[in-house]
Amino acid sequence: MIKNYFKTAWRNLRKNRMFTTLNVIGLALGLTGFMLIAGYVLDELSYDRFHAHADRIVRANTHIKIGESKLEMARTSDMMGPVLHDEYPEVEAFARLYNSSGSKLMKKGDRWINEARVAHVDSTFFRLFSYQALQGDLAHALDAPNSVVLTRSAAKRYFNAVDVVGKTLETDDAGNTVYQVTGVIEDMPRNSHFNYDFLFSMENAEYGDWGAFLSHNFTTYLLLRSAADRPVLEEHLAHYVQKYCLPAAKQFMELSSMEEFRKQGNVFYYDVTPITDIHLHSNLMGELSPNGSMQYVYIFGAVSAFILLIACINFMNLSTARSANRAKDVGVRKILGSSRAGVAGQFLAESLLLAFGATLIAVGIVILVTPLFNELSGKAFRASDFLTIKTLPLIILLALFVGILAGYYPAAYLSRFNPLGALKSRAIVSSGKSPLRSGLVVFQFATSIVLIVGTLIVTAQLRYIQHKKLGYDRENMVVIGDFNVLGNQAKAFREEILKLPGVKAATISGYLPVSSSSRSDNSFSSESVMSATNSVSMQTWRVDDQYLPTFGLELVSGRNFSAARPADSAAVILNETAAKHFGYGNDAIGKKIYFTFGGDVQSYDIIGVVKDFNFESLRDPVTPLGFFLANHPAQAAFKVETANLPTLLSRMEDTWNKMAPGFPFSYQFLDDAFDNMYRAERRVGQLSLAFAGMAIVIACLGLFGLAAFMAEQRTKEIGIRKVLGASVTGLIRLLSFDFLKLVGIAIILAIPVAWWAMSHWLEDFAYRIEIKWWMFAAAGLVAVLIALLTVSGQAIRAALTNPVDSLRDE
Repeated sequence: MIKNYFKTAWRNLRKNRMFTTLNVIGLALGLTGFMLIAGYVLDELSYDRFHAHADRIVRANTHIKIGESKLEMARTSDMMGPVLHDEYPEVEAFARLYNSSGSKLMKKGDRWINEARVAHVDSTFFRLFSYQALQGDLAHALDAPNSVVLTRSAAKRYFNAVDVVGKTLETDDAGNTVYQVTGVIEDMPRNSHFNYDFLFSMENAEYGDWGAFLSHNFTTYLLLRSAADRPVLEEHLAHYVQKYCLPAAKQFMELSSMEEFRKQGNVFYYDVTPITDIHLHSNLMGELSPNGSMQYVYIFGAVSAFILLIACINFMNLSTARSANRAKDVGVRKILGSSRAGVAGQFLAESLLLAFGATLIAVGIVILVTPLFNELSGKAFRASDFLTIKTLPLIILLALFVGILAGYYPAAYLSRFNPLGALKSRAIVSSGKSPLRSGLVVFQFATSIVLIVGTLIVTAQLRYIQHKKLGYDRENMVVIGDFNVLGNQAKAFREEILKLPGVKAATISGYLPVSSSSRSDNSFSSESVMSATNSVSMQTWRVDDQYLPTFGLELVSGRNFSAARPADSAAVILNETAAKHFGYGNDAIGKKIYFTFGGDVQSYDIIGVVKDFNFESLRDPVTPLGFFLANHPAQAAFKVETANLPTLLSRMEDTWNKMAPGFPFSYQFLDDAFDNMYRAERRVGQLSLAFAGMAIVIACLGLFGLAAFMAEQRTKEIGIRKVLGASVTGLIRLLSFDFLKLVGIAIILAIPVAWWAMSHWLEDFAYRIEIKWWMFAAAGLVAVLIALLTVSGQAIRAALTNPVDSLRDE
């Protein structure tokens, strides 16, 4: 029986080639979109779940708010891990991660290579985190100072082998330190919130503030004895603040109790984030890599479901619209003894056959477009990832699900025909005006319009970000990294480069006005004795006297630093927000701010106030910032002309090679660093555009099929109208109006949904566009034009048909 179902189904599908082609293409596109987005969503949800103890590992976070200044950090002091492990039984183990510079120079042969994926970790690191050991005993690999664990890639890169335990590696830290390789692990999986190639012993971390409970520079992970211990630990964290942080705070500020501190509107507490939640649910200062967003997972999950649903709707629409053509088939089968279930089984067989054919095509498309999808999404999928032992059963189940979902309603609808009525040639006529069918068309186009509006708004927001005046000059700015290797020749290098034609200005500093740059936050006060009411937490940037003019920062009052004034080493330049938070406003010049450390109080004279500029992402408002004159030769920025940039860069590299032989010349444009802050949004825009286009194409395939069928069903009506004098234009308008009316309803329904969704998305940005009426009008117009173009071909062909042929009897 089942064999007969599929044999008959194959014959029917071959007989109705246009119907089959439209359905297969529509389902294949829907399945392609669903598979790609499902891969993206599942990959986002898989982060850090490969660790054996993933359900018991948490990361400690710091939350501080003093006055209007707020700090939320993914870092703690170096003391938190050891203290919590020693005093609270629910903490089985801890591991800290430290990376102050962000990179190290490694020596290979006679040249130095800049490695960015480096970190210092505790010897307990591998007790918490699970990585495949290739060489060495990971349990004790980092027990001793001057030890390092490499990944497979790093070992291959430096030694052309994996069996390298016992070999040595020289770095540039602490006057060139030689490390012994004590272990080799497999490359860290990419679905991790951190990814390093070199793990150095914590004993070698260059940190000068060990034991300070209020100095937050370490990423601290805790292994709990049970996942259920998390609430208990968070209660203990309040006790930790009271026992250790409060006494430390009292050493430099007037503070009687945490209760008094909180009553004044201030906040200081720690919490923890499960490691499996970090990638999608954490966006704090000091994250080890740019994280994703659960919001985007929800968005793309919904988009994938809607695209698949749109494809299934096409099948339902076309199948039920063709009911008149299948009526006699149903009638004959029932008279010959077929039950309703048997007839329904026949139509489900056709649906399943189509679904499996479409699935095969979809898998082929996925394999072909995987490189393009990786480029759009920032993922690193391989085509083989979609065809594994785990995914093949899921693909088969998906084909079954789609086949049943798309075919159930048509099967139920067609199998209920009365056999006698079905055998009458005009007993059943489907005009295409079924309320359900119309509702499904409205749903298809409403979904497509929401996607179009979303794409327009995301694109407009990104364009706004690109062109917004940030308060500093980021264009034509070349940034050279690892500037500290020049040592005492740093200033000489800057002067040599300034002599080159096309170089306008230069500054040496480790602090750039983009969020990927290094950051340092400290609490200052407006009085010599710090209290909870007069202190301000602000970023502190150590810069030279050329920083402000090089970046084009505007002074609203006061003056810039001067290298000729030794007293400027005890001066500060604030941004407007910092001056406001200290209570000075426009009268800050000549006032002082104070910094207390270890019982010593250092005062700084305010000599200038710069106009606020956006040095973080535009998601965040401008926060307090202070510039301090100091030597910090981590990077150098050069303002250049672009008339002959390749030649200029080549001459800069030649100068570098003369003054720092053997060290790599690495540079980037500040514009590129700025753009990197918005990679996630840019990918959302690209993916939204791609899948909005896919949804529209699928909807149009269904609309084309319905238009063709309706034109066929109304052939005699059109012939009569032409005989009675109807014009071709009038007939085209008649045949198109029904569909355009449905698109109009879709526009009305889609606008409030799109407005709500995109307003919610824009709330993540402190600086954002306003949603304009024309965005909805443009999306509606696009939908109308696409629908009109889709149905007009069929309408024109029907209107031009000779009425004699239209009225001829069957």
